[in-house]
Amino acid sequence: MAKHRSNFIEKAETQIKDFAVLFFYLWVVFGLLAVHESFVLSQHRIDFRPHGLALINALIFAKVMLVAQDAHLGDRLNDRPLIYSVIFKSILFAIALICFHIVEHVFVGLVDRRTLSESIAEVGANKLKGTISIGIITSVALMPFFALAEISRVIGKEKILFLFFRRRNE
Repeated sequence: MAKHRSNFIEKAETQIKDFAVLFFYLWVVFGLLAVHESFVLSQHRIDFRPHGLALINALIFAKVMLVAQDAHLGDRLNDRPLIYSVIFKSILFAIALICFHIVEHVFVGLVDRRTLSESIAEVGANKLKGTISIGIITSVALMPFFALAEISRVIGKEKILFLFFRRRNE
């Protein structure tokens, strides 16, 4: 029983650390996208300040990504050269982000008392290009994350941590 509890605690600690790293990375990416959007809109004298959404989206999407990783989403290319796995996972998770973004938009529309069809039509009519561009940007932004994750999977987390956070004698 004690060994089962110890394994559970170790797994929980690992998942909390993985969540924290993923959340921080996504928060930075989404925060930079929000800052960029506010700069672009300010050039047209449009006020835009939903920087708090970057934090909330990072929290939610980090959890979505961890669940997808636990379900082994995108693992079918793990035996191929790492570049294939990195690109595939980046695109796959960007598609997941687009789907999440659409569901989020529909949910906000329902909260604002719009019908489901109105909310979906608004996504298709007004925001499809923006949603696709965010998906492409996110796909590229996820590549360094998945590159590091895939290298870590192959050579081990301990080795990656050593290489990044320990002084090396030259």
